[in-house]
Amino acid sequence: MPLPYLFNEELGAVIQVKTSDVATVQHYFADHTGLGEHVHVIGQPNPDKTLVLGEYHWQIKDLHRLWSDTTHHIQRLRDNPECAQQEYDRWLDDADPGLHLHATFELQPFPEPPDSLPELVEGRELGGSGNSRSLSLSKCRIAILREQGVNGHLEMAAAFDRAGFASVDVHMSDIISGRVSLKAFQGMAAAGGFSYGDVLGAGGGWANSIRYNSRAFDEFSAFFQRTDSFALGVCNGCQMLAQVRDLIPGAQHWPRFVRNRSEQFEARYVMLEILDSPSLFLHGMAGSRLPIVVAHGEGRAYSTTPIPAHLQALRYVDNDGKPTETYPFNPNGSPGGLTGVTTADGRFTILMPHPERIFLSSRHSWLPATWTDEYSPWMQMFYNARRWVG
Repeated sequence: MPLPYLFNEELGAVIQVKTSDVATVQHYFADHTGLGEHVHVIGQPNPDKTLVLGEYHWQIKDLHRLWSDTTHHIQRLRDNPECAQQEYDRWLDDADPGLHLHATFELQPFPEPPDSLPELVEGRELGGSGNSRSLSLSKCRIAILREQGVNGHLEMAAAFDRAGFASVDVHMSDIISGRVSLKAFQGMAAAGGFSYGDVLGAGGGWANSIRYNSRAFDEFSAFFQRTDSFALGVCNGCQMLAQVRDLIPGAQHWPRFVRNRSEQFEARYVMLEILDSPSLFLHGMAGSRLPIVVAHGEGRAYSTTPIPAHLQALRYVDNDGKPTETYPFNPNGSPGGLTGVTTADGRFTILMPHPERIFLSSRHSWLPATWTDEYSPWMQMFYNARRWVG
């Protein structure tokens, strides 16, 4: 075993190839690079979660803890020490099965998508204004709402476009100035980002631009009061809608969102369970456990009154599928793992994670090999919205 090559400060690389290709790779280096004598077989994967180098054997979990030791001590001083310890201790769990995907449904696209999908441009759909489209398509226009600092509007527009909507870029200044009215839309989606740099707290500045401008206040109030409208709020959009919940019928029990328990911005790939709720976006998806990305600094659900169970839509679970408050499986410390809520009629749903970022399977950092569809299971949310419109 070439231990001197593994424990030195010279440049090197580790490559992994099929066992059947080892000889071919060695011959290539010998014949074409002159490095043949420096290429060594050092091992192969094994199912025992151990690293074996000659006579030396290490448990992978022990190496993980050793590698993370310095970071752990810094994290305990800098962040919430309890969260730091929970993350460090996860390497003690030999039985952790890792991420998994359990979908209780099959993707069901809306049966009649438009012939050509519109692209997002400022104030209208590319390929023609709303006036040049058929009546059936005009009924499916959705406002992709954004404000200064919002950065997730393009992914949100793409997801709704793929589901058969005509996504329209609507900036808050369009509404405040009167250039655009929400009367022209059946749906609205508030995207993620950092409106006003979150200087007034999670979505606070964005919410105030609605609450303290008479035209915007009237536009949003009228939109929410309609019986044919629907809305989705994700991340910063979730925080914003939670702060104007008094304008939304049936949202009085929604929580607001405060600083993560870890005291840090969290960008992670975690597990969620979809609960049985009236949310139109999650119809037929209850019981599924799916991986998803999060990216927020203020995502901990906080409420002074109980949130009715039937309005709870999503919660964080650990790799065993159990609801959790343990970090980092629950990245923000929300009680019971709660991270998404809806209204009694299901028309308005808010959630902290980002399904729009991973509606394509290729955007996942991990999916089981059995999932070969172009779209990930999260695409069903957007199909459901299109089907609800009819």
